[in-house]
Amino acid sequence: MENWLVKRAKLDPDKIALILEHADFTFGELNSTVQLFASKLFSSGIRKNDPVALFSDNCFNGYIAILALQQVGARTIFLDTKLPATTLKYQLDDSKPKTILVSDSVDAVEISKLDHKLTLLSDILSLEPNTKYQPISEFDDNQVASIFYTPNVDDHDIGVVLSYGNYFFSAIGTGLNLGINKQDAWVLTLPIFNIPGFIIIMRSLIYGISVYLMDGFDTGHINKILINEHATIISLTPPLLRKLLNALPKGKQYNNKFRCVFLGTGLIDNWTLLRCNMLGIPVLQSYGMTETTSNISALNFNDAEIKAGSCSQPYFTEQVRITNINQDDIGRIEIKSPTVAVGYLNKQALYHSRFTEDGFFKTGDVGYLDEDNFLYLKGRLTDLIYSGDKTIYPEEVENIYRSVNGIDDICVVGTTEGDKQVPVAYLTLRENAFLTGNDLHEFGQHNLINYQVPREYRLISEFPKTTSGKILRNRLQHLSYTTI
Repeated sequence: MENWLVKRAKLDPDKIALILEHADFTFGELNSTVQLFASKLFSSGIRKNDPVALFSDNCFNGYIAILALQQVGARTIFLDTKLPATTLKYQLDDSKPKTILVSDSVDAVEISKLDHKLTLLSDILSLEPNTKYQPISEFDDNQVASIFYTPNVDDHDIGVVLSYGNYFFSAIGTGLNLGINKQDAWVLTLPIFNIPGFIIIMRSLIYGISVYLMDGFDTGHINKILINEHATIISLTPPLLRKLLNALPKGKQYNNKFRCVFLGTGLIDNWTLLRCNMLGIPVLQSYGMTETTSNISALNFNDAEIKAGSCSQPYFTEQVRITNINQDDIGRIEIKSPTVAVGYLNKQALYHSRFTEDGFFKTGDVGYLDEDNFLYLKGRLTDLIYSGDKTIYPEEVENIYRSVNGIDDICVVGTTEGDKQVPVAYLTLRENAFLTGNDLHEFGQHNLINYQVPREYRLISEFPKTTSGKILRNRLQHLSYTTI
């Protein structure tokens, strides 16, 4: 395929591509800016297929650097700005980048602790353009575009290798499902160094749509954009959606062109869905992971009401099946798709072990397909709690408890008691909330089956989370807590 940015600049040179707080860029202007930056990357010695690490927040220069690295043909290794130095060291030692680019706007305390040479984006900008530079003419389907690290159960992060073909088919599936058109404008507030945020940049090039670039999660500013501007779609996680709803001014509604909250990364509780329904905010739940280049299914507008709680039918580009079905009619989710990653960096044996003999990728998630082939997610296989002959799905229990006034967040995990597991709950409370373990146990008795009710309620100060807001369950056992 012809270079996506160059192609889009030819097709829609005057169409708004990027919207910042104080400036807009058309695709023509964006292309000119990116090509200048790319020529300076070329001057610094970066060439096609070079591994280049990028440590950046959602700033303008970071956005430009991402696109410029693609123009040179480099493989971008995305580094999470919230990770500790020890984790960053592992990822850098594993990926061995030729260069580490760091945004001037990011807090680089952790990465500066490492024994690696860092190059600020401003240092690249100070270089002279290279007259020999030419952008790559084509994006080959099999060409490696990026590497994202994702946590693994053994604490050794996995570098997920994604190609341009992965991104193209992911965009096609989402576009067919949502009916994306050039009047759409997507609000990008998720971190660009994670796949749910980065893929919005790719969708912009493929669809020809505008992107509102948000640096940080300022609920007041984001709500103002959604109320007063022509933003049509925003990608959020359930925790971020709850924050946005809590900050929405009373009596205000989003603009009349707003189409939906595109929701990913875990199950959403019924109370939050009800609030969105009362406020006239459509929520389209989706399902995907880094290894599937983000979403492989998402509710569309026609099914959002009648199939609430579902992640919808798989996209046209995807095959999904359920195997190893248990007594609850829940099984393991497996997929076959051109969006599945092309490898794990330096872990190809592990990568191949994730596939069945007939080519389906084992996601590690569990769920079921209903009679209409709509997918329902029940959680991660490794998170399930086995209480004798009963299976407890923690996210179901958590979503019931999130309706309790005073609970800020909650996570249910299993602990061994005799020859079985029992659920215990870690939670944080809102300011001035007063809840006892007896209160919470009584609530559970009235709203859950007996074996699902947590045996203990552990109050903590803060949850360990990914940048997108997902709780890191495997780190809870190391936290100090107070039993209430």
